[in-house]
Amino acid sequence: MEPITTRQYAQLFVPKLFTVLRGGYRWQDLRSDATAGLTVAVVALPLAMALAIASGASPEKGLHTAIIAGFLISALGGSRVQIGGPTAAFIPVVFVVIEKFGYGGLILCTLLAGLMLIAAGLLRMGTLMKYMPQPVITGFTAGIAVGIFSSQIKDALGLRMGAVPAEFLPRWRAYADHIASAQPLAIGLTLLGLAVIFGLRRWKPNWPGFLIALLLGTGACLALDLPVETIGSRFGDLPSALPAFDFPRIPFERTFELLPTSFTIAFLAGVESLLSAVVADGMTGGRHRSNAELVAQGIANCGSALFGGLPATGAIARTATNIRAGGRTPMAGILHALFLLLFMLVLAPWMRYVPLPALAAVLLVVAWNMSEYEHFRHTLSAPKGDRLVLLLTFLLTVFFDLTIAIEVGIVVAAFVFMFRMADAVEVSSGIQLLDENGDERKGGADPEQRARLPVGVEAFQITGPLFFGAASRLDDLLDQFFKPPRVFILRMRLVPIIDASGVHALETLLDRCRRRGIILIISGLQTQPRRVIQKMQLHPREDELHFVPNFESALELANGLLDRQKRTQDTDA
Repeated sequence: MEPITTRQYAQLFVPKLFTVLRGGYRWQDLRSDATAGLTVAVVALPLAMALAIASGASPEKGLHTAIIAGFLISALGGSRVQIGGPTAAFIPVVFVVIEKFGYGGLILCTLLAGLMLIAAGLLRMGTLMKYMPQPVITGFTAGIAVGIFSSQIKDALGLRMGAVPAEFLPRWRAYADHIASAQPLAIGLTLLGLAVIFGLRRWKPNWPGFLIALLLGTGACLALDLPVETIGSRFGDLPSALPAFDFPRIPFERTFELLPTSFTIAFLAGVESLLSAVVADGMTGGRHRSNAELVAQGIANCGSALFGGLPATGAIARTATNIRAGGRTPMAGILHALFLLLFMLVLAPWMRYVPLPALAAVLLVVAWNMSEYEHFRHTLSAPKGDRLVLLLTFLLTVFFDLTIAIEVGIVVAAFVFMFRMADAVEVSSGIQLLDENGDERKGGADPEQRARLPVGVEAFQITGPLFFGAASRLDDLLDQFFKPPRVFILRMRLVPIIDASGVHALETLLDRCRRRGIILIISGLQTQPRRVIQKMQLHPREDELHFVPNFESALELANGLLDRQKRTQDTDA
């Protein structure tokens, strides 16, 4: 990292809320943010309770987390539209910690994770998160989804059994031993919830499917007096009061024993929050402050722990809902937390009647969404090394431990990278994302070559392997132009190899070009990149993406595209 001044360093941590308010906050902004905040609160209400129950905690812990952490993440974070709270990624980790160390152990883990996140942000490690190999992320995310799915079988089938084992195989053996106790009414409520959620997703996608499924399930239980387990029968009445400081006995003497789990929680919170912020940037065209986001996540986790809550991070689905509902500024996230608080104070007496099979249906859908089946299958078409990392991380997450899975996945990905670099050493001695001048900083082409570019056309060249460590540099290409070009030529004749993350970066670049009306031309692909790109289904698309053999062909095609655009404009005029 290059040295920066104290002023520049301080700017890295300025909350987006401060930036928004300094620029002027209008009544129209408040109205849009209030509508979005209410919409997200409606979505978050059932999720917060369901995630807490799946983690082995009481439902109000999830609500307290969504309120406190959600407020702090929006107030202090580096993203305009990020929504924070408990997420499904933490379920396997939290469940095991509570089972082994009690709730006090979880509080200590969450506090330590919060401090780690604050330190990571202050050390400017937010920019390093984007170097995480995509197969590792996909592998442990899919593994977590399988864990969430398996944790819900007891409530979904209404099995009459004791505590569910934390390990995958013992858990399914316990299910098999008690399968005869399955209750048809519980299964019916689960199927009803799934049918409502998927049906609304297809025919009324803007309706809050999770909440409607819970309301219908609760209504059916009350109207027909169905003998199924509810929140009230398992946890008692929910407190209808403000969250308060809640300090159970914290086993400080086991701090060193809990450090690896705390690191896992910090890692998950950091990666998921920054992934969510990147997704939000793609949807809004904004740009988040990654280090400010990490600091905010750390403070939010510390705050949640002090009130007896769960770990928290940025929630991708709720953030996307916020954007689609019209959220413009961090005020939407703040209002979402306040609406949740209002719901808890008003609706707490009624939440005891919510049937657990209906909540299980919600979490089964969450698990399916989190699995990203299509993305998992897509990554299986990547080179052998990426497939190895993906499957190894996935299987270790499911059958062993998330901490081990992440550590092993990263180490194996590093070995795969080193193997690829050894193969590429004869072709390139380094990895650089270069402009046509060969200068990383100036962002221009050499005078002779730039003179050959028609007006409205820009060209850049990549030299060296396009792998997970270099793929993120493509993110900033289009931001270097004061006026976006109409045609963008990406020269790849000096790229000897590409991996799944490189293809993903090209897909992201193509998506950004498409949204800006820019036609992307990729020239000079070598054998390995061409084979991998074809295998991963990145094909030419009319008026969006073209592949040509060399730079001369790219210039000829660019001229033809500009001429056609000009003729179209003349005809329209």
